[in-house]
Amino acid sequence: MTTVWGRVEQAISLAVAGLATGSMPHPIQRDAVRDAALHKLAAVAGERGWSVPVLRDVAGPEADLFFPGGAVEMVEAWSDLCDREMVMAMQDTAEPRLSQRVRQAILLRLPTDSAMRMGARSGFATLATPCARGALRRSLMRTINAIWQAAEDESSGMTYVTKRLTLGAVYGATLLYWLARGQNEAALAAFVDRRLAGVLRLGKLRARLSGRRPATSPAPV
Repeated sequence: MTTVWGRVEQAISLAVAGLATGSMPHPIQRDAVRDAALHKLAAVAGERGWSVPVLRDVAGPEADLFFPGGAVEMVEAWSDLCDREMVMAMQDTAEPRLSQRVRQAILLRLPTDSAMRMGARSGFATLATPCARGALRRSLMRTINAIWQAAEDESSGMTYVTKRLTLGAVYGATLLYWLARGQNEAALAAFVDRRLAGVLRLGKLRARLSGRRPATSPAPV
């Protein structure tokens, strides 16, 4: 298990490094039938794992035809589905502050629902295997980008890249905390708040060192 989570931490580092290039992984196939099958599988994956036999059992004998890449493709597609559902849930937010919209998006993406968290643990173990060929890194990059999309950030150029780099570090730490101890909603929210506050303090320090006046309400990420 130590090896698995060591690979997860490494993949998070690689995802953050990949964000520095400003390039994103290609979109993956999306359709309602695949989404429905993934919902059924994710509901039991924490106990039964991500596999073709389990998928067939819960979603029909031909459900595996939707995922020719097997378990790795299933988990990567499920992560993308969770990203999309988070973006949809954020559409009605009335929060005017970008920093708080980012906070909301992170907490929506990492809910304390035990079935989802255990499914994610099993899924990350699948994506951390060498045969996954970068699927975990790609998934994390898509999620970080989706959080900014959900927060309605409109930055471009170097600001676009640096914001994703900063959020990558925040989200990576939060993800590991959520996987290990994310069953307590208040504790998880407090952890996110501490990480975002740390980014805000760092931004103010950089502004002082460079002789710039910090913005009145700087975004923490």
